[in-house]
Amino acid sequence: MPDIENAVARHYGSDGLLQRICDGLRAAGIDPSQVRPDDLAPVDEFHIGGRQATKHAISKMALTADDHVLDIGCGIGGTARTLAARIGCRVTGIDLTPEYIAVAEDLTRMTGLDDRITYHVASALDMPFATARFDAAITIHVAMNIHDREGLYREIARVLRPGAVLCIYDVMKKGEGELTFPVPWADTPRTSHLVTPEEMCALLEAAGFEVEEVEDRTDFGIDFFRKALAVNADGPPPLGTHLVMGPSAAEKFRNVLHNLEHGRIAPVQMLVRRCAEAPVAAT
Repeated sequence: MPDIENAVARHYGSDGLLQRICDGLRAAGIDPSQVRPDDLAPVDEFHIGGRQATKHAISKMALTADDHVLDIGCGIGGTARTLAARIGCRVTGIDLTPEYIAVAEDLTRMTGLDDRITYHVASALDMPFATARFDAAITIHVAMNIHDREGLYREIARVLRPGAVLCIYDVMKKGEGELTFPVPWADTPRTSHLVTPEEMCALLEAAGFEVEEVEDRTDFGIDFFRKALAVNADGPPPLGTHLVMGPSAAEKFRNVLHNLEHGRIAPVQMLVRRCAEAPVAAT
């Protein structure tokens, strides 16, 4: 694994995460042996807007139970489980961080969805899948850590069948000011690689995608972080993203809110489609 990918994996790695989640479930009055996917929503979808944002993204994709969906940068499996539980489709998730994949597999077994979801430790730049393997893909808050955007979107195009939909929900560069760190995806600028929505569109089109929809969700993001910080003002709840992000979670939330309010970043959702004529190299 390249040095920068090792740095990203270390940033997200977290020993004892499953135990912390199980302890949090018990403290919230939930028996881990009877946990449902929705019970995990406070902790397993640690992107701007959480489960609400995931549902919004999925609603745009027109998926069916017959689809096989790729979740790129799946974390501990929250989006994958939401897809499988709500749509009934098959899902394959990949992530750089081995600890996340191990926890994703455990939580998926605990929620009874392991017959529909499989996970792999893998790089989004070199995925262990055949060409045109998937009917759709989703990637949420992942590309901010990836410098080689050209390689990323070419590789995603390779594993998608022609006409497949790709939903991207990422933090993008908006203004000219320097970001305040740390933020959830990076402690320092070394592993933060943001582009503007305009640059994203150009990258996607060059990789063989047609851009169908671009949605700036800045107001949604500001509202989300203001409410989250208010709820956590007297300390975090038993079950929350702090279990994944660690003791610096509140500082990272404040910094993201600061960057949003000062117009430096924007959470942007894009719906794009793999062009039928896009050149794809065979594996």
